[in-house]
Amino acid sequence: MNFRAKLRKNGHLPAVSVPFLRPTRLISAGKGYFCTYYPQMETLSELFNTRFGTSPDVMEPMAGAGSNRKYYRLNGGGLSAVGVCGTSAEENRAFIYLSRHFRKHKLPMPEIFAVSADAMRYLQEDFGGHSLYDALAPARARGYEYDAADAALIEHTLRGLAHVQVEGARDIDESSLLSPRRMDTRAAMFDLNYFKYMFLRAQDIPLDEILLEDDMLRLASDLCGKPCQTFLYRDFQARNVMLSPEGVPRFIDFQGGRLGPLQYDVASFLWQASAHYPEALRERLLAAYLDELAMLTEVNREEFTQRLQGFVLLRTLQVLGAYGLRGIVERKTYFLQSIPPALDNLRKLLRQRVCRPYPYLEKTLHRLCDADTNYGKP
Repeated sequence: MNFRAKLRKNGHLPAVSVPFLRPTRLISAGKGYFCTYYPQMETLSELFNTRFGTSPDVMEPMAGAGSNRKYYRLNGGGLSAVGVCGTSAEENRAFIYLSRHFRKHKLPMPEIFAVSADAMRYLQEDFGGHSLYDALAPARARGYEYDAADAALIEHTLRGLAHVQVEGARDIDESSLLSPRRMDTRAAMFDLNYFKYMFLRAQDIPLDEILLEDDMLRLASDLCGKPCQTFLYRDFQARNVMLSPEGVPRFIDFQGGRLGPLQYDVASFLWQASAHYPEALRERLLAAYLDELAMLTEVNREEFTQRLQGFVLLRTLQVLGAYGLRGIVERKTYFLQSIPPALDNLRKLLRQRVCRPYPYLEKTLHRLCDADTNYGKP
């Protein structure tokens, strides 16, 4: 019996067909649970039935993040899965391919249970609702004071990242990745232009476009001009790390991954603006990551560390571009409130003269950081 049939049996759905062009307010079968019924939910229910031999009793909407994908937790017959409704078949196929590829290499990514014929809907393993970001909430509440247990969790996560980057890149089918498939100079320029058009332009700061473009191109080439054969997660952050009941990190939201430099993900994670990791803790975590990495591949620790600050700059600018789109343009409160700490990170980088080889970019970023703008209000 499928999901709609269960609803009919319980008197919650008329026998006539529900129009597919608009949602219908319903109550799910026998649980007293209210939900809004959409056509994609029926597809997810059918996938659940096909995979597990029973229909879900409850389909619960899950909170999303920055993307337009919709997530639902499906429960039935003592089983659970996460249903995903995407807006891009290409993006969905990339995630599905990577998840299966990583699992082949025994990496902690979700199993794919079922996929619709058009790849617009799929079911994946339910990793629960407790993320690393949630686990670190008490530390943030204490004023970003991370205790030994917090540090151990973060270190475990970073050691896991090293395995994803090295082992996850083995025999990877580059043609199955989203474009751009490599983090090369052109891809880095996409990030820098994202920052320029989504954030910098919104500040009404006078620009010499040619000088700025020249410096951005030099930065992109310096960081990403050489090909790499390691996996770049792309959005490695605490919200994309789910913890098992035993505290084991498991990873999600890697559909934008590509081949690229190792430093990018380390910069994304350790310099995440909302984390405010103390410098001593950050150095300890970086050392632990490099220890793990050295067991998997040859690594020059001094060179890695020297190049890392440039990637912190690149990632900070890319994140500001995302905050510009989601916060300044779309007026989403979380992203607006994330802008000030990201700018604080940028100010520290400027004080460290990370931008010294790129004088016009450095001058422009100083102007940006000196601007008196209140981003915290939606």
